[in-house]
Amino acid sequence: MTRPTGPWLLSGPYGPTGVRQPPHAHDPGGPLPAAVLFDRDGTLVADVPYNGDPARVTPMPRAREALDAVRAAGIPVGVVTNQSGVARGLLTPRQVEDVRLRVEELLGPFAVWAVCPHGPGEGCGCRKPAPGLVMAACRRLAVPPERTVVIGDIGADVEAARAAGARGILVPTAATRPEETAAADTTATDLLAAVGIVLDPAPVAAPTGQPRRDAGAAIGEWRHSPAGPVGEPRRHRAAPAAVPRGHSALPSGEAR
Repeated sequence: MTRPTGPWLLSGPYGPTGVRQPPHAHDPGGPLPAAVLFDRDGTLVADVPYNGDPARVTPMPRAREALDAVRAAGIPVGVVTNQSGVARGLLTPRQVEDVRLRVEELLGPFAVWAVCPHGPGEGCGCRKPAPGLVMAACRRLAVPPERTVVIGDIGADVEAARAAGARGILVPTAATRPEETAAADTTATDLLAAVGIVLDPAPVAAPTGQPRRDAGAAIGEWRHSPAGPVGEPRRHRAAPAAVPRGHSALPSGEAR
């Protein structure tokens, strides 16, 4: 069993600050965030449960376009991801690294990766919805959490952002529970729409009698007000004893 000693912090191939990204082009005290952190499975790439095979990495629609837009604004991008397959004995550190490198090959460089290798019962502070991954990534990037945006596809992602003091944006998929969508402060139809909200944060006036939209909501969704606690993280089942490399352990939508 993996001991809960904190997340793995991995720098991208261009160093801990992502030197291929331009320096911040915006006012440090302005409306744009100091960093944008993305969930991995179901957000940046298709959710293949406990995936350790780089050949099975498939970017989500418009993911590269969205990431490049954030990079072009001079904002560092990072990844915050639960990988409980390590604790379950379904993934090795080498497999996690192989998949990370394939994601970067397809989607470009990330300034930081914060990875939780623990299982849901280990009591760590990094597994989303706990704030540890977000806080660790912000420390590595030397940015305040309150000026950071976290984009993900399930309630655990936006609750981790909220717990860290960051802003969360939910991009719902088939795996997102309705109550998670209802509880999210901000939603978007896809990654590019979410990035539109990030890069144009001024509020958009809504027609009389309709809810306010966030900037970028013309390509996103109406803003939602919190409706109570965010739902539980992705569904859990008992994992099988072993799964051959390259094969998924559970149907899509199960625990990560």
